[in-house]
Amino acid sequence: MTTVNLEILENVPLAPLTTLGVGGQARFFVNAGSIDEVEQALRFASDRQLELFILGGGSNVVISDRGFNGLVVRIAVCGIKERRIKRAANASIPPATTGNAPEIVALDVGAGVDWDEFVALSVSKNYGGVECLSGIPGSVGGTPVQNVGAYGQEVSETIVSVLAYDLHERCVRELQNQDCGFSYRTSAFNSTQRGRYIILLVTYALQPGARPVLRYADLEELLQSNPTPTLAEVREAVLKIRARKGMVVNPDDPDSRSAGSFFKNPILSPEQFAQLEQETAARGLNVPRYPALSRQNKISAAWLVENSGFYKGYSQGAVGISNKHTLAIVNRGGATASEIVALRDEIQSRVEQAWGVRLDPEPVFVGF
Repeated sequence: MTTVNLEILENVPLAPLTTLGVGGQARFFVNAGSIDEVEQALRFASDRQLELFILGGGSNVVISDRGFNGLVVRIAVCGIKERRIKRAANASIPPATTGNAPEIVALDVGAGVDWDEFVALSVSKNYGGVECLSGIPGSVGGTPVQNVGAYGQEVSETIVSVLAYDLHERCVRELQNQDCGFSYRTSAFNSTQRGRYIILLVTYALQPGARPVLRYADLEELLQSNPTPTLAEVREAVLKIRARKGMVVNPDDPDSRSAGSFFKNPILSPEQFAQLEQETAARGLNVPRYPALSRQNKISAAWLVENSGFYKGYSQGAVGISNKHTLAIVNRGGATASEIVALRDEIQSRVEQAWGVRLDPEPVFVGF
């Protein structure tokens, strides 16, 4: 079944298109490689009154076992265009973009571009701003939705604007950084405006010759013998840390068959943190306070999980917790989505019972 220049597939398995590898079929599926093809796919869904799901790199989703009874549009808009923009009196440059050079580099990146390939390209050109986000699976279009962050950096620090299709107004719109509602692992795209926008292209502002960002304990420790690392050296260090935790997709590593960190680090009020400290002290424990987390009043979700009866390598049939990272729920082979969700629920329940803290999952749940 097709529209002009657009191939619409039917009953397409979705599990192979995700890093977690679970889930059923899409009733209809299209791989949209241009803005025009995205618009054609949307017309197809509208004409048939089909529910719509937008799929990127598949690294942050859990697809239900029954699949998705609508149209899945996989965004494959590619291409990277580079241009120089003046720093002086340019309000579009994110305030966190550091450095004193009169110009910075703006890169217009298609939503379908592989995220780590973009990071690798930026680092190879000595453009700073995303080096600590190396090795994160998925596509560029997913980064503003989750406000992807790791090792002291977040994409909101470098995003200038987002080009998106507005499903309410039925037109393509450009949203500036301040319009995106960025906060910790959150944006307007997955909160107040959830389901309204389809990301087509993202513009990042990067700093030529910038010094790398070193704000995270693991990274500082690995590079302690190198006080002035290059961007490339920081990237390699991040990749080593992520591989050690099973957080780099590798077919030979069963611990990488996951959706990455399954839970967000909770943000507590000062009163909540004081209460938590009292409870842990009464049990002879200390809540770890890492500088990168404390700046945002966050605590370690991994610590909460580990101190609620779970551990690396914990198994429950075909699902379990990674042998390398307590926050990664992994598919050990042949797992179902319902088994993934059951382990999620058990972890949430036991952490809340033990510490009074509710863990929020990071992945998007589709078809449940």
